Amino acid sequence: MVTDFKTLVSLCEDELNSREYAAIHLGRIKAEWENLANWMKLQNYTTFSESIGFQYCDETLGTHILAEKLTHTNRIRLRAVRMLTSYQKDGDFEFRTPQVERIFHGSIGMDISLYLSYLRNVQLLSESTIKNKEQYLYGFFCYLEKHLLTLDNLCIEVIEDFFDSMDYSLASRHNCSSTLRIYFRYAHDNGITDKDNSIFVLDDNYNRRCKIPTTYNEDEIRTIISSVERSSVTGKRDYLILLLAAEYGWRSSDIVGFRFSQIDWDKNIVRFCQHKTDIPVEYPLLSSVGNAIIDYLKHGRPVTDSEEIIVSAESAKKGRPLSPPTVHSIVTKYMRKANIMNWETKKHGPHSLRHSLATNMLKKNVSMPIISTVLGHQDTESTKVYLKVDVEKLRQCPLSMPRIYSKHYRAGRCEA
Repeated sequence: MVTDFKTLVSLCEDELNSREYAAIHLGRIKAEWENLANWMKLQNYTTFSESIGFQYCDETLGTHILAEKLTHTNRIRLRAVRMLTSYQKDGDFEFRTPQVERIFHGSIGMDISLYLSYLRNVQLLSESTIKNKEQYLYGFFCYLEKHLLTLDNLCIEVIEDFFDSMDYSLASRHNCSSTLRIYFRYAHDNGITDKDNSIFVLDDNYNRRCKIPTTYNEDEIRTIISSVERSSVTGKRDYLILLLAAEYGWRSSDIVGFRFSQIDWDKNIVRFCQHKTDIPVEYPLLSSVGNAIIDYLKHGRPVTDSEEIIVSAESAKKGRPLSPPTVHSIVTKYMRKANIMNWETKKHGPHSLRHSLATNMLKKNVSMPIISTVLGHQDTESTKVYLKVDVEKLRQCPLSMPRIYSKHYRAGRCEA
């Protein structure tokens, strides 16, 4: 573990430069490290540790815990310190600093933490699902703390007041209601509460409707892919990522989980079970994708024992598999570089390329069952959402207005 402050800062600066951080953001982070160095000098500290970093934040910000009340400037300071502590412990930065650090404390907090562990270790839920439930439970936990309530004080009025205070959308309220009901039943079944508080969570009339997906046309997709500088190591990797998202419509979880064992080079086939649904899928190994894989393996991929094909090129975690958020950032980077019109106001991650593939296939009169197979859907019902964005086909659907014979309508106006 690196404890010398100057050495640690130097390593972190090198890492930020290798990640091509924007100059203005890099300057802000370095300025905060300089402020920390001056404070340490006043305190006669010669080495750095997490406790020293927290002490600095407590004295200058009033807290070392992320909270909604922090200003943007204070968040940057806390981010700069967390970079040092995470790099010191793990040799890497946390991917992104969370908006709010969720810390459950006290007896209620301990019960919720045990419940989340139960979901993870017994129910075997995915981390994304657990994080989603944690977010809702943390909001409820903070409400109980603020109003000095426990699980034994709950009633319909309390639950409704909680929802009113959160100002949730209909969808978020529906999801939070479900999360609370399940937790309350768990608490009752495990003797945490004497009564089943789930009866106080009223049913809602939320009717989930599929949103119209964000799509890009074929010219925009080509512009995005061609914006990659393929002569560099990261360019070869990023080019492959964009092809997998645009040509196959893969989700980010399947891109980061793409393994050598999934390729049948003799038959030119790629087959695997989707990470999200566990549904087996099979794709032809397109020449563009195959050539991109070979180019990346020969000239871009770091030497590593990882089974995953696509790995990090950053110095701190070279050779390690990427995470789905990293894939999202990579796709976003090239949409920005390609200067795609209105990309910032639209969905702009790998899933938008998946939507675009389906929509562009539909425009070419590819049948719904084939599109469903490409996307790995179990049936065509999930695929029908793309019918909403095929404007040309929708124009063929309107019914003509019937001729009006009423004597009340003459010469285009209504007569009394």
